[in-house]
Amino acid sequence: MQVILGNQARFEEGLAESTQALRLDKAEPPVQLPGERDYLRYIPLGVGVVVPPWNFPGAIMAGMTSASIVAGNTVILKPSSDSPAIAAFFFSLLEEAGMPPGVVNFCPGAGATFGDALVSHPKTRYIAFTGSKEVGLRINQVAATQQRGQIWIKRTVLEMGGKDAIIVDADANIESAVEGVAASAFGFQGQKCSACSRLILDEKIYDKFLGLLKARVEKITLSDPTENPGMGAVINEGSMKSILGYIGQGTKDGRLITGGKRVAGKDGFFVEPTVIADIPAKSKLEQEEIFGPVLAVTKARNFDHALEIANDTEFGLTGAVYTSSPEKQKRAMDEFHVGNLYINRKCTGAIVGAHPFGGFNMSGTDSKAGGPDYLFLFTQAKSVGEKLT
Repeated sequence: MQVILGNQARFEEGLAESTQALRLDKAEPPVQLPGERDYLRYIPLGVGVVVPPWNFPGAIMAGMTSASIVAGNTVILKPSSDSPAIAAFFFSLLEEAGMPPGVVNFCPGAGATFGDALVSHPKTRYIAFTGSKEVGLRINQVAATQQRGQIWIKRTVLEMGGKDAIIVDADANIESAVEGVAASAFGFQGQKCSACSRLILDEKIYDKFLGLLKARVEKITLSDPTENPGMGAVINEGSMKSILGYIGQGTKDGRLITGGKRVAGKDGFFVEPTVIADIPAKSKLEQEEIFGPVLAVTKARNFDHALEIANDTEFGLTGAVYTSSPEKQKRAMDEFHVGNLYINRKCTGAIVGAHPFGGFNMSGTDSKAGGPDYLFLFTQAKSVGEKLT
């Protein structure tokens, strides 16, 4: 169901991008000088490399590719080696729909060598990437180096990692917050850059909330996601081992509430939804992106302290605050430094048009996919002033 809804959202994004491209084509400069006819045109950048992630292999891939196309660019589409089949199917649909040869070029491949070659090529004009912080920074570094024959500064559109926090204040609707936290932390096995990886609880409700959350999380079922609305397996064995390593560290630093193990007897890399409490601020589990079903819980003295903990990370993608106080809601809007903030709802599930998506700091270049500014990233503005006779 998540995949279906995600692809539906990106279908809607494609329609929105087409409409926005028509708006860009009709752009006018804000001032027309006397005696002149002044023009503003948004023109394509050129050849772009699109590198989508494995976790939304249809939705994000199609969104970045369609944005490139409607802006008039040509695309080298390099899907993740963990999920190339959906991109291949999408490419076949473009061919069936009549996309001219060479507009989108399907180029699957694994390894940094292949990726670096695409990013560093002197004819590459821009790179649109969604994935980890480490790979995103590598792309940014390689793209910034001028190659022989390269006559432009390459543009990078980077959506990277997150260490997303949900703050639950003492005055919040606790039952609603428990549901929102469970959905945000364990939907799609926590394999979302927007997933709730940190829970920051006011000390007044700390123990009560943990008890309710434990009961809710232990209701989550694990099996084949085509048959089960709960949780499936993580993407591969390497990911599973990394997640279990973080759990091992977390149980040294904090207190295991539930989960913590690989699920035996299942065909796949299943990891139990895991909650670890009493995690200190600035510790490994509280700071590093895990990309799996692991939730670190930290206690806050009050709302000020909660905001301080939430902002004390190199990332700034999504976040949520549960509170009934209008004053605290306003403070979160002003002070919680993330690209996508939610009030009294979960921190995942950005909807195209309503929640343009992209984060601050090491979460990327704040691309705001699904919003009215997105196509500007795939175009360049040309100003023309014509003297009238």
